[in-house]
This record gives sequence, C-alpha cells and structure tokens, in this order.
Amino acid sequence: MTTLHRRLLILVAAVLLLAGLGTGVVLHAAARADRANRPQSGDPAVRAGKLTLDQNGRLAFVNAAPGPHRTAVASVPSTDPKDGRTASALKCARFYAAAGTGICLQSNPGVLKQSNRALLLDADLRTRRTFALAGTPSRARVSPSGRFAAWTVFVSGESYSSAFFSTRTSILDTRTMRLTPSLETFSVVKDGRLYHASDINFWGVTFASDDDTFYATLNTADKTYLVRGSIARRTVTTLVENVECPSLSPDGKRVAFKKRVLSRTNLWHEYVLDLRTLHETALAERHSVDDQATWLDNRTVAYALPTEGRVGSSDLWSVPADGSGTPRLLIAGASSPAPL
Repeated sequence: MTTLHRRLLILVAAVLLLAGLGTGVVLHAAARADRANRPQSGDPAVRAGKLTLDQNGRLAFVNAAPGPHRTAVASVPSTDPKDGRTASALKCARFYAAAGTGICLQSNPGVLKQSNRALLLDADLRTRRTFALAGTPSRARVSPSGRFAAWTVFVSGESYSSAFFSTRTSILDTRTMRLTPSLETFSVVKDGRLYHASDINFWGVTFASDDDTFYATLNTADKTYLVRGSIARRTVTTLVENVECPSLSPDGKRVAFKKRVLSRTNLWHEYVLDLRTLHETALAERHSVDDQATWLDNRTVAYALPTEGRVGSSDLWSVPADGSGTPRLLIAGASSPAPL
C-alpha cells in the first residue's frame, strides 16, 4: 500500500468518525428533548390557541412545562397566572414583547453547530424580519413603544458564570430596520472620561419610554457597571458598579438588577436601585437569581429560578420591589415573562 493510499484511508476514517460523533450528539440531544417533552403528573395544563400581543390583561412567557408545547410562547391571565395556559405555535429560547411588537430568539441544534436567529414579530406573532445571531441567545427586550428591540447573545462561553465568556448586544430600530450589530461601537464615558478597552462586553438592555434612553450592563477589567445610554448620540455613561441585567420600572424611576454578592462567585441577589438617589434596596428573594427581572407593575418584579428536581426547566417567581414580603411562585414551568 502506498503512502498516498494510507493517507486517503486515514482521511476517510476520520471523516466517518466525525460523522458518527455528530450523529451521536444529535441523537443524544433528541433523546434528551424527548424525555423533557413527556408530561408528568401535576404539570400545568396547556392547550393550543390563538395568542396576540395586543391582548390586554395577559402575561406572555416561554412555556417550560413538558409536552408538545414546551418552549412555545404562551399566556395566562395577569390576574390569575395559575389558570390554564394558552400556547401558540411559536417556539423561542428567549422572548419579550411590548406595544404589539415581539422579539423571539431561537436556537436550533445542528450536527456541527447550532443555528441561532432573532425573529421580529407583529402583534399576531407573524415574523416581520429575521436576523442571524452570532451566538447563543441570552437576553431580549422591547422598548415600551415597540420602536426598539434589543438582544444579547453569548459569542463564547455558555453563561455569565463561565470563567471566560464574551457577549454581543444589538439594538434594532423596528421602524427603519436599522440594526446596530454591537453596542461596542458606542462611545463609553467612564468616570467622566472617554474610555477605551479591548475587553468591553455589554448585556441586558432595558429601554426608557422616550425612544432614546436605555440602560445596560458594561463589563470591563473584571468589573460590571450600570450604564445609561443614548441611541441617538451612540454613547453610554457609567453610573454605578456591580450591576447586572438591569430592568427599568414602568415609571422610569428605578432599576431592578442582579448584584454579585461575593467577589469571584456565581451568586447573585436581586436589588432595586433608585436612579435619583442611587440607593439600593435588597429584595426578599434569597436564592441566587441569574436572570433579567421583569416589572409586572411599579410594585412587583418577576424572575426565573431553576425548577427544583428538573434539569433544564425554570419557574417564574415574584417579589415586592420595596424589599418587603416574601417570594411567591407566579407560574410553574415558565421563563421570559412579558406583561401585555
């Protein structure tokens, strides 16, 4: 056998091995998905139905209950969130909506790599535009008027607790369809001076009602900051340290956020920041919360926690925004809440 023939045989064997490994990965993922989609006794009742984003008095979310509607965008009455949920045909990894405009981040596994995309939705959940994503979906938000949408993806790493990760955060003008692919193109003002660094990451955008101001997390030099940004001026300014995944209250006066409670740990607690005084209030939830909270109204915030005893699932909890009270289970088997 010649050297060329040996090399060809090695190449063919390597290709077959990689193909076998890829098929094995896909089959393993499919088997896990099949197990996750099997309903169990006591799981919430889910029925297929029509869901629109202009329904008042509804709370939309991503359904995490096992069954054929798992990961579907669903809704329940805001006044009775434990009522049976109505599930649409749309499936998302992350979701948010406001003023009849929705954003759905999808992630579909493949043999060699997953396919990720963002869907801009109208009030009937029809896709207006599709955008390719540079990584795994993480956060999604829509401005109160529906004018702007934002999303964050992990370009490397799988979570904010990873030792090494990078993110990319984009903002879309839903009227003009002008896309800002990365907030890293915005000017950064830190401590009153223009700031430049190669390790800048942004995540967790939340919008004010003026269709210009937004807040987000800036990460640089192993520190996180709350920043206030202007879409028109393409600038962000640091406000306070140790703030992640901000969420602006409906009245625009406070920001709910997760705060790292011990340096170099993956433990976060929920706080509310008064934007005028910069006073922080610890909320009653004592579990570590790795989520971008959502304000249900000016008094209450909601957030996802992992479902106890069920891998890959989460439940929605709520807590008063003034630090009083106790957490309560809002919706079992759910994530990505969006009050309609």
